[in-house]
Amino acid sequence: MTRIRAFATIALTLLLPLTATASEDIADKYPASPLYSKPVEVIPHVWSAIGATAPPTYENTGHNNNLSFIVTGDGVVVVNGGAAYVLAQALHQEIQAVTDQPVKLVINENGQGHAILGNAYWAEQGVPILAHEDAAHEVAEYGPQILEGMKRYNRDKADGTTIVLPTETFTDRKILEMGGFRIEILHLGPAHSPGDISVWLPEQSLVIAGDMAFHERMLPIFDDTMTADWIETWDTAFEPLNATYVIPGHGHPTSMEQVRRYTRDYLVYLRGKIGEHLDAGGDLADAYYVDQSPYALLDTFEELATKNAGRVYEQMEFE
Repeated sequence: MTRIRAFATIALTLLLPLTATASEDIADKYPASPLYSKPVEVIPHVWSAIGATAPPTYENTGHNNNLSFIVTGDGVVVVNGGAAYVLAQALHQEIQAVTDQPVKLVINENGQGHAILGNAYWAEQGVPILAHEDAAHEVAEYGPQILEGMKRYNRDKADGTTIVLPTETFTDRKILEMGGFRIEILHLGPAHSPGDISVWLPEQSLVIAGDMAFHERMLPIFDDTMTADWIETWDTAFEPLNATYVIPGHGHPTSMEQVRRYTRDYLVYLRGKIGEHLDAGGDLADAYYVDQSPYALLDTFEELATKNAGRVYEQMEFE
């Protein structure tokens, strides 16, 4: 416990609300690497390379999510394959600078490009790749178009990236005992996208939340994002973890209070506004412009707010 207490100052800094460094205007915080930022040790032995709070671009190499790893004492567990071969390779170089323990497992947090497109690199290293069965289905079904989308913005940085399916899947949970860690890989229920998982370290009270939780940037609502289900999963399964430390899918590590504010509470707020709009007989055209000003401080607000409102309207119209 001594070393964990020594991290108290760092942890308190990470738990603070939005900071000036979390800006989608910063193109690349780590020019020496394809990674957007250099990995930081969040608590002892748990590291994360924090991605840009911005859409994927050539400048950030698509590193706009968090790429985490756990140095267990008996090998390294990586959470997220990365958005390109070059990002996975760069993350591995950072891991090798921290430890000589081999990477023994890569976990894809879902079936989106930023979680799976680096699988090709890890497969070349002979590392097993784990995902939820629904995420694996997404990769099998939509992998080619996900890859083409990445190539459009990443151009030459897409070199070496191919679609590689997870080598192992699970349904509800998978428990690992590795080194000094108990690692619980959990599918808590429907959330942001099919096959979303969270990695829970109960002894450290830390959750690598994946896209269950967002911080510092507005979350996107996709056609298959069922917002009512996401809220229910949050209330019945994610929040009860009562994690002290949260590494969200996007944004700096923080507290449960902060990710609740920018994830669950945002979903509740937007559904409330759309509900009022529907009750007043409002149509889709005007639904795009319901008031979301309390969340205007978030990065990607301009890109996502109106789209989110339209998709929630289309869902709630038939609920």
